Amino acid sequence: MWLKPEEVLLKNALKLWVTQKSSCYFILQRRRGHGEGGGRLTGRLVGALDAVLDSNARVAPFRILLQVPGSQVYSPIACGATLEEINQHWDWLEQNLLHTLSVFDNKDDIASFVKGKVKALIAEETSSRLAEQEEEPEKFREALVKFEARFNFPEAEKLVTYYSCCCWKGRVPRQGWLYLSINHLCFYSFFLGKELKLVVPWVDIQKLERTSNVFLTDTIRITTQNKERDFSMFLNLDEVFKIMEQLADVTLRRLLDNEVFDLDPDLQEPSQITKRDLEARAQNEFFRAFFRLPRRERLHAVVGCSLWTPFSRCHTVGRMFASDRYVCFASKEDGCCNVILPLREVVSIEKMEDTSLLPNPIIISIRSKMAFQFIELKDRDNLVESLLMRLKQVHANHPVHYDTSRDEDMSREQIKISLWNDHFVEYGRTVCMFRTEKIRKLVAMGIPESLRGRLWLLFSDAVTDLASHPGYYGNLVEESMGKCCLVTEEIERDLHRSLPEHPAFQNETGIAALRRVLTAYAHRNPKIGYCQSMNILTSVLLLYAKEEEAFWLLVAVCERMLPDYFNHRVIGAQVDQSVFEELIKEHLPELAEHMNDLSALASISLSWFLTLFLSIMPLESAVSVVDCFFFDGIKAIFQLGLAVLEANAQGLCSSKDDGQALMVLSRFLDHIKNEDSPGPPVGSHHAFFSDDQEPYPGTDIADLIRDSYEKFGDQSVEQIEHLRCKHRIRVLQGHEDTTKQNVLRVVIPEVSIPPEDLEELYDLFKREHMMSCYWEQPRPMAPRHDPSRPYAEQYRIDARQFAHLFQLVSPWTCGAHTEILAERTFRLLDDNMDHLIEFKAFVSCLDVMYNGEMNEKIKLLYRLHIPPALTENDRDSQSPLKNPLLSTSRPLVFGKSNGDAADYQKQLKQMIKDLAKEKDQTDKELPKMSQREFIQFCKTLYSMFHEDPEENDLYQAIATVTTLLLQIGEVGQRGSSSGSCSQEGGEELRAPALSPEQDSVFADTSPGKIVQDSQTFPEEAEGDWTVSLEHILASLLTEQSLVNFFEKPLDIKSKLENAKINQYSLKTLEMSRQSQPELKLSSL
Repeated sequence: MWLKPEEVLLKNALKLWVTQKSSCYFILQRRRGHGEGGGRLTGRLVGALDAVLDSNARVAPFRILLQVPGSQVYSPIACGATLEEINQHWDWLEQNLLHTLSVFDNKDDIASFVKGKVKALIAEETSSRLAEQEEEPEKFREALVKFEARFNFPEAEKLVTYYSCCCWKGRVPRQGWLYLSINHLCFYSFFLGKELKLVVPWVDIQKLERTSNVFLTDTIRITTQNKERDFSMFLNLDEVFKIMEQLADVTLRRLLDNEVFDLDPDLQEPSQITKRDLEARAQNEFFRAFFRLPRRERLHAVVGCSLWTPFSRCHTVGRMFASDRYVCFASKEDGCCNVILPLREVVSIEKMEDTSLLPNPIIISIRSKMAFQFIELKDRDNLVESLLMRLKQVHANHPVHYDTSRDEDMSREQIKISLWNDHFVEYGRTVCMFRTEKIRKLVAMGIPESLRGRLWLLFSDAVTDLASHPGYYGNLVEESMGKCCLVTEEIERDLHRSLPEHPAFQNETGIAALRRVLTAYAHRNPKIGYCQSMNILTSVLLLYAKEEEAFWLLVAVCERMLPDYFNHRVIGAQVDQSVFEELIKEHLPELAEHMNDLSALASISLSWFLTLFLSIMPLESAVSVVDCFFFDGIKAIFQLGLAVLEANAQGLCSSKDDGQALMVLSRFLDHIKNEDSPGPPVGSHHAFFSDDQEPYPGTDIADLIRDSYEKFGDQSVEQIEHLRCKHRIRVLQGHEDTTKQNVLRVVIPEVSIPPEDLEELYDLFKREHMMSCYWEQPRPMAPRHDPSRPYAEQYRIDARQFAHLFQLVSPWTCGAHTEILAERTFRLLDDNMDHLIEFKAFVSCLDVMYNGEMNEKIKLLYRLHIPPALTENDRDSQSPLKNPLLSTSRPLVFGKSNGDAADYQKQLKQMIKDLAKEKDQTDKELPKMSQREFIQFCKTLYSMFHEDPEENDLYQAIATVTTLLLQIGEVGQRGSSSGSCSQEGGEELRAPALSPEQDSVFADTSPGKIVQDSQTFPEEAEGDWTVSLEHILASLLTEQSLVNFFEKPLDIKSKLENAKINQYSLKTLEMSRQSQPELKLSSL
């Protein structure tokens, strides 16, 4: 066990301990007298000294000391009762710490680092022990408090688990704590006076892998778009990596893979995820993948036991898996014996008498008059009770209609059939048969034609679905036939392309059956509908099974055996292609080295996986591949693909390009023959590739399959599922990168923002969407990420999310007025009134703010203060819009002398005439602005100038422009009401200019003062006060300080850097504000 480091002097203890091993920094010692032959007296003397010198009478016989070179002070850091235990600690130190310490220059830093690491390991061991003893240990609560305080996430960000580890920064490790939450990976360190905080969203992780570096043999590397980070020195690295992989996989599926999200209820409640749930989820997924059961099947118990196997006349050790509708068994030795027992096949479950030879036995009897004896079951009573309860439920939901009439007709292909008959007698002939290595060899030899359809049903367990849903297929056919839609049009187009060379599909009978099966399945599962390659697979199924049986076989393939293959993005197929690339590197390194771009080879092999070799191999040979697939699942396709590549390795290595490599593989696959096939040969769809000038040697499919099992059959289901999980992260992130690049490719030519800044903006835009998915309940206006939509529409944000981004990156920040301006901007950009905007609209608006000409910026501001951006229900409650409109007939204020005022009036008249001429010449796109809208426009300008270095000059300038525009509007109002502008500037303007705080347009006016003003300067009843965009632009151009303000260059980079730092904190602040009223209500 690890010990809390305490300094000791060895001067007085040298005779009590013997050094066994030593290194630069550590010493492993054995207690003198322990393990020495004939050393009884020495041992007694040392034991007596132990009682006197040490606080404990008993001292562990082995220990490890930390020694700093040149120092006489040592620190015990571990002890052990056995040599094996202490050697485990020593090995951990050598692998994780020894090489690391050389990077420190200071001896004190070495001691501090090692002691801190050991203390962290002790804390983690303690928390692990507590976690086993109670549901929510005190240590976890302490870690949760620290996590919340250090990272300041909203309460909805749930901590899953935490670990002590080191994060590498270059060659320097930083000791700290790794926190894994439902949406983020976080690391915190405070070492040598320096604090380090690291936050990485799971959706940003592009690669998660175990690797090694110069100093450490095993680390976890996390790769994001721009950085790689290494974590090491975990107490249990395997556990940490598995939890990290599961969290990344779950989060990416929940947030980026919409098609899987809808099928998995567990992903829809992320707040319920715990470490125990993740472990149970991993076990559940392994169970479903291993036995190829439906996605909805839930595992209830996994129990160690032994099963009586009559063919070997002994009990086989393994595990029992009990789920909703199945009892399954897998032997401890992989492939030795597997059993699948659907509960609808079970007649009874009984407890037998407990004896010394048969401890805790139970008997499960099935309809085919077989019985399975399980022994050594822990908690047998509760297990049997739960099994009986589910058995009763299954029989109540699905009354049994079992047909045994097919068992008698098995009389063709004498040699193979006799072997299978013998096997059925010894191992069983139903879905509940013993699945052993012997049956795998029989399958690899090729299933007899007469048994093929029946065995496909048994191996895939489609026979259970068939028996459980009587009449289901017929009803689907009735509901779906005659309906016309895009899916049925695609099906009709492909019907005559499905095995056109086979006689069964050269007449309407076969075509009609194929049409019914495909249409019925599209009606059953509209999320998949119909995908190309389903027609080829279904046509082969119809050759060996009845129509309804073929339908249920198609269900098993699409929904269980090839998950996520047949959907919009074929994610499952792409994941398996990526897994296949890794298997090529592992098993065929020379070929992988020659083929620099394995993705090209994988693209060639995509059809192998989508059609199970049916489209690229002669049919009589390809059905043998399908035999292996139904027995072994996707593993059979992986190993056969590797066998094909190995057989053609020489030709592939000598090929000069992808086209030549394709020709090599196509010729080989087209000449694979089946010596045992009773029917005439049927060519493959790729036969046109093999226009051979000379005979090409053929390969027997049985030999190829045998080689695939012998050379590449060592991959277990667990290994394949692990590789799938690993590569699913990369594939989903690859789709995200494609989406990003396509969106940027459209936007870049239309804006002046540099591409690197656009990338940063896209990341901020996407992160804003993601943060709402993390911590908020789904809102109808903010739908989830939908990858089936066009690239530009996959990520959209609502008004609240837009307000956050506007506050972070907009140059037009107006203090408290910013949020109101953001709302108006959102309404302006929301052209289709769906309350969502896309990235392109968001960036186009920012581009005007940062890079637009002055007239473009003023036009944007103008549009933000007229409908639809400005509404009657605008949230600006302090606005003069809520008060009676101000009169413009009273004297206006200018900071001019009397003479200047007269000249200014002449200039004003001339400007109005010029604008009137311009109005006649140009067609106005924008409506004029009313006085109530103009006041809001001016208020926004005043807010924008706040804290500007030229604030005073800008206020003075805008006061002058505002007064001018009010005068222009007044002149226009009089003209529209009286038909003439007879009142010409004969009135002298004598009052001094007011400061912005005193300007009557923006001052808070009391009702009494408004009445008094109205009596002194009565409003005219006729005519509307308006100004146009041209009026405003011309007036602003008269003030150089305003021109400078709108034309000065703006730096978006500093805004982006600040936004990346503050985006999370702004969201957290908003959510805390939202929760405060709830807290107040609950306290009442």
